Amino acid sequence: MSKPADNARATGPALERAFQFLVWLVPTVDKFPRSQKFLLGDRIQATSLDVLERLIEATYTKTRARALHDANLAIEKLRFLFRLAHELRYLDGRRYEFAARSLDEVGRLVGGWIKSDREHARPRD
Repeated sequence: MSKPADNARATGPALERAFQFLVWLVPTVDKFPRSQKFLLGDRIQATSLDVLERLIEATYTKTRARALHDANLAIEKLRFLFRLAHELRYLDGRRYEFAARSLDEVGRLVGGWIKSDREHARPRD
């Protein structure tokens, strides 16, 4: 099995961190109450998968601005979905804190990528 650091070098840190977040997320959502596993849990998982897909698109295309913007928006949606899950007590404080920190990290990485992409897209004088 390859190490996360090796994978990050191959695909980029934002994509690797989003992938690692999903590895943690799937069993976490499985612990939601049955009534919410298929509503809020599915929405959280689907939105997280959307982030991963947008970051894959950004990694393997030259015009990545749209994919990065969409990933950034989905990360913001996830922040609210996790907050809701915590407020409704489907997620304990420790897991909520982990999710919030992880989303913050992925968001900062995506934000840096957006900034770098903009700077590289500007014509040089």
